[in-house]
Amino acid sequence: MKKVNGGKKKGVFILFEGPDRSGKTTQAKLLCDFLKKSGFKVLMTREPGGTDVGEKIREILLDPSNKIFPLTELLLYEASRAQHVFEKIKPAIDKGYIVICDRFTIATMAYQGYGRKIELKLVKDLNDIATLGLKPDIIVGFKISDEEYEKRNRGDNDRIEQEDEDFRRRVNMGYSKIFSKTRDIVLIDASKPIHKISEYIGKVVLKKVKCLLNL
Repeated sequence: MKKVNGGKKKGVFILFEGPDRSGKTTQAKLLCDFLKKSGFKVLMTREPGGTDVGEKIREILLDPSNKIFPLTELLLYEASRAQHVFEKIKPAIDKGYIVICDRFTIATMAYQGYGRKIELKLVKDLNDIATLGLKPDIIVGFKISDEEYEKRNRGDNDRIEQEDEDFRRRVNMGYSKIFSKTRDIVLIDASKPIHKISEYIGKVVLKKVKCLLNL
């Protein structure tokens, strides 16, 4: 298990990552239910958000009426993350919970780094500061085609989802590059049926969790 501040973690940190409309939130909830039924203590959370402070920041970030400069946006995400890690994620892991998080540092690299064109090293450095180096034990990454993305347009897009096509393509390219360099990632084709994806994720993640916890 990985260590933060020299302390051994008792739980497992699972990250769900991917572009908008990829179905990751739905699958994260299904995995949460599955692991609870399997007898584990599970906490599901999200970014930005996860805490009272974080949810207020989320409202600011996603409100389409707000004009936010790229660096301001990045710092708001990192502020939300710092609160999230110290108030919720790390305490839960230390208590032996499996924490499932809907987006984390990879999203910031993809959206603010590649999407907003902020220097990647700066994004990485701020990620490390906000998390004190906390890394996920398991990463589930979602890929979605342009065609599937268009099919899933709900018409109630938030500030980020309202960005232009070039921004979205840069974000998707960022995710692809990051995923290609991430070892042991569980990659998901978002176009597959929901129940098929859920069954696959449950099977693979349960095996990894048991291995991490020596069960």
